[in-house]
Order: sequence, then structure tokens, then C-alpha cells
Amino acid sequence: MFMRMFARVSVTALVLLGLAGSASAADSENLQLFRSVQNQVLRYTHFTIFDNVTAQIDNGTVVLDGKVTMPYKVHDLERRVRRVSGVTSVRNRIEVLPVSQFDDELRLRIARAIYTNAAFRPFASMVNPPIHIIVERGRVTLEGVVISDVDRMIARSIASSFLAFDIKNNLKTEREVRDELEKL
Repeated sequence: MFMRMFARVSVTALVLLGLAGSASAADSENLQLFRSVQNQVLRYTHFTIFDNVTAQIDNGTVVLDGKVTMPYKVHDLERRVRRVSGVTSVRNRIEVLPVSQFDDELRLRIARAIYTNAAFRPFASMVNPPIHIIVERGRVTLEGVVISDVDRMIARSIASSFLAFDIKNNLKTEREVRDELEKL
């Protein structure tokens, strides 16, 4: 049976997007491998709230997707994941965000506004805060996990108050993450 686990590296929770088939030893191995891959990404010192990386795990094969702010991060993350025990191959599809002073300023202004807001201030001092702000050519995508729908709306509202061409809110609530995990 062809087993595949899709997983999103998240800063506050293990967000599993789906698992085909029934629970088995292969699923358990994929989950264990995912946690090791997640650990390597999150412990990478240059991984910031302006980067987002996802991983698909399938019996030792890891597919990395996402967007990062600097070219060296693409290679560093791949190298870190390749060293994980149990990884047999890595397909690296991480993209580098274009260099843009406008995007850089927009990232910083949105991050400052979100993490100085009373709802998110406690997370500002975390090594890996829960909301990631991806800005590409003036288009903003919010990624990560928040406590509630209200927090998701607050974050979107804050991001919308800046001159972005588009805002995409991909934030999940902790409950949504738990529900996805329970489906496994």
C-alpha cells in the first residue's frame, strides 16, 4: 500500500495535513521522521518569521517546499534535513523570495504591528513565534497557528492595514490542528 504523509512545519504545533490509509508501522516511521525533519528546520538559526517551509514525508523521501528570504537558507535547510537519520532522499523545492526594499519594509512593519498587539505580545519573545509573514512582490501571506478564530481575524486585520496588494490568511487555530491530528 502506498502511504504518504503530508506535514507542515509550524512554529507552535505539529500540523499534519493528511495521512492516506490506516495507521501502520510506516505511518509511525513517517511521523517520527517528520518530527526529526521539523526539529532540524526549527532549530536552524537563520529560520525566521519571514520564512515558511513545509515538508512531505514518504518512507524516507522528504520533499521540502516553501519560501525563504535568502538563497543560502535553501541549501542550508536541505543539508540539515539530509543528515536526519532515516532520510533516504530530499527533493528541495524551496523558493527564494525576490529582493525588494518594499517587501522588506512591509514584512517588518506587519511583524512589528502584529507582535506589539496585546493579543500576540506574549509570543514576540519566542525563538519561533507562531505567525510567519511571507511577503512576495507586495503580496502578504500569514502562515502558522493561533489560539482562536478571533486571533486569526486580528492578525488579518492588522496585516490589512498596510499597503499590500493582497493578503492571504493561512493561519490555523489550535483546535483545527488538534482536529487534524485526531483524524489520524
